[in-house]
Amino acid sequence: METRERADAARNRAKVLAAAARLFETGDPLTVTMEDIARTAGVGRGTLYRRYPDVTSIAAALLDEHERLLQEELLRGAPPLGPGAPPHERLAAFFSAMVDLLDRHSHLVLGAESGAKRLTVGAYGFWRAHVLTLLRQAGTPDPEALADSLLAPLAPEVFLHQRERGVTPDRIKAGLGRLAEVAAGAGTG
Repeated sequence: METRERADAARNRAKVLAAAARLFETGDPLTVTMEDIARTAGVGRGTLYRRYPDVTSIAAALLDEHERLLQEELLRGAPPLGPGAPPHERLAAFFSAMVDLLDRHSHLVLGAESGAKRLTVGAYGFWRAHVLTLLRQAGTPDPEALADSLLAPLAPEVFLHQRERGVTPDRIKAGLGRLAEVAAGAGTG
């Protein structure tokens, strides 16, 4: 049986998410605390902890919708992001879409998926499965050994480091597109 969220709980959830979004966007996402979020949202810490065990889970909740939309495009969207294009074109399109996601939401990604945490979130598992599928379709040797290496440039810390050094999103996309061609291009296998 589906349980409906109480009206006051829904209001508190909305306040928490809005407050966290502001804090992640305006400051260093790695220094945001549960206390900061509770104070900014105007809710008690108990209210906050009842739904979210830590800051990472709040950032993940904010990021989830953006990642789900991209996942839907990968599964059912138009080529080259969606099915129907050669593996290297799909991989390049995926890299490009991820750079766009990072460019728009790096503050959330950094809060939800930094360091080793990045490798344990559900979205990473989806991205990895997608890359593995494309590598297998391309006949790339030992795709298991290559998948995580191809995702490494999409780590939020790497992306932000590049941006701080003045590398534009278009240049990052172009570099990753070349990487996609080498990893999954025609004649790879």
